[in-house]
Amino acid sequence: MADAINQVSRTQPPEAASKLVEMALARAPQQPIVLNAAGGHMLRIGEARRARELYESAIARDGGSKVLWLNLAQACRALGDSSSETQALERALAIEPRYVLALLQKADLMERLAQPKTAAVVYEAALDSVESGAPAPPQAEPALAHAREVVGARRRELEQFLEQELAPVRARHVGAHQERYEACRDLYLRKRRVYYSQPKQILFPYLPAIEFFPRQDFPWLDVLEAATEEIAAEALAASHGDRVGFKPYVDFPPGTPIDQWGPLNHSLDWSVYPLWHDAAPIPEHLQRCPKTAAVLSQLPLCDIPGYAPGAFFSVLKPRTRLPPHTGTTNTRSIVHLPLVVPEGCRFRVGAKVRAWEKGKAWVFDDSIEHEAWNDSDQVRIILIFDIWNPLLTAAERDLVSALTIGIGRHYGVDAPALGSR
Repeated sequence: MADAINQVSRTQPPEAASKLVEMALARAPQQPIVLNAAGGHMLRIGEARRARELYESAIARDGGSKVLWLNLAQACRALGDSSSETQALERALAIEPRYVLALLQKADLMERLAQPKTAAVVYEAALDSVESGAPAPPQAEPALAHAREVVGARRRELEQFLEQELAPVRARHVGAHQERYEACRDLYLRKRRVYYSQPKQILFPYLPAIEFFPRQDFPWLDVLEAATEEIAAEALAASHGDRVGFKPYVDFPPGTPIDQWGPLNHSLDWSVYPLWHDAAPIPEHLQRCPKTAAVLSQLPLCDIPGYAPGAFFSVLKPRTRLPPHTGTTNTRSIVHLPLVVPEGCRFRVGAKVRAWEKGKAWVFDDSIEHEAWNDSDQVRIILIFDIWNPLLTAAERDLVSALTIGIGRHYGVDAPALGSR
């Protein structure tokens, strides 16, 4: 019946086709496939309000169909109801975050709402989805071509903005080598390809891929390790006395591709107690952990206003495994101080696997694939914080800091989460 509706809608005059559609609806008034086909016919002949009613009726019977939500969004667009169109598109993307047609319509909606930067971000998500293998029908090619034009223009605009934004910093370091920084910038702007480890946001080229850095490069680890017992006591006190302060580490909103993080999304199986988050101290948590705060204040943490440092207690519940993943950027490195480590806890970075030992810290590059597991029957707790990659020069650190801030300033509220792991 749905096929018949589609056929008559395309081959018969609108009045005759509508009579046949109404006959089909009378025979199957609660069948979502028939309701959807009828809605498509009504939309084609300009009856958007009737199409919306039919799509809403179909969704009431099959709310898990991304196609129905997209079709409802198209009817709302025809009616000029941007708010309902937005809601329908978000429902479609919550079902399939890489639904190319929904991403393209959402980006188009952002353009119509005069939000060009948001539109470019969503168009880029659509193009990335196609590149990663998400299906796109042939009729989407004009929209994809427009997406490529918009994204290309936005990257050129961003490049010009960053050139102006970073000009004073580059002039301040005019005598220093800036080739690695320039490659870093060009990688972010997608002007060159990545041929090796690929972190989630900023890759700084020409840094060697070192899983665990040599301990002798960080003499200040002695200060950190000497305070292990006091830091561990504060972490345990927080876990018993301030449980509401612990939040799921993996906390993606609806509509976000969560991939391997599905089982841990919004789960306290991996929780964190933040001491610093995106360069902002958490005063009530630091007050509960004065020794930890005092030690951190003596260490060379990564410092990018609005983005770094981050520092937190990380709790992995028994029989929990973190899937292989990579961090945001290789311009920073991660420090682990094991505090509560039962037998059966391991950590892999690249090809190297290590067992945590209480009080023995290490520094690693989290832009290299890594994973962790707790095969014991007890919780595992470690202190985690970030420092600059030790192989960056002072000029490069300054440039990366300005680059990160510049990207955030350009996008505003639409800025990529450059500070997140």
